Amino acid sequence: MSEIRELLERFRRGAELVAVAATGAAGSELDWAPGPDKWSVRQILCHLADSELVGADRLRRIIAEENPTIVALRSGGLGAQPGLYAAKSVTSAGDIPADSRENYELLKDLPESAYERAGTHSERGPQTLLQVLDTYARHAESHAAQVRDVRQQFKAQRAAG
Repeated sequence: MSEIRELLERFRRGAELVAVAATGAAGSELDWAPGPDKWSVRQILCHLADSELVGADRLRRIIAEENPTIVALRSGGLGAQPGLYAAKSVTSAGDIPADSRENYELLKDLPESAYERAGTHSERGPQTLLQVLDTYARHAESHAAQVRDVRQQFKAQRAAG
């Protein structure tokens, strides 16, 4: 399997990993955070939902435009303030698999040469479509692990207290 096919499969499975990690989380478990600067399950899920939308734009720009600018989220844009997610419904974050599937469908049949197309990230510099795909595959995997960890810490605290 080529590097592209492997990344596409990881990207496709990312939303599933997150959904499995979050299955059954409800009530106070959704909003519990392991520390003052740590994210809750709700914040992680909402961040991922927003990231999927941002990713859709980035992927499409790189495919369609010549060297588009990819604006970093940390510059004060979407995703920079997880506190905004505190009251957001988790059901809206439930759209992650559908949004991810749309992005996967866009990418899966592209010729390999398309993955060499690039944009310029405002903080990281030039990035190819392949590099952006890798970033989003790792992003979902990382946050799925984070959701599992937060939930384990929540359960351990409840058991101890």
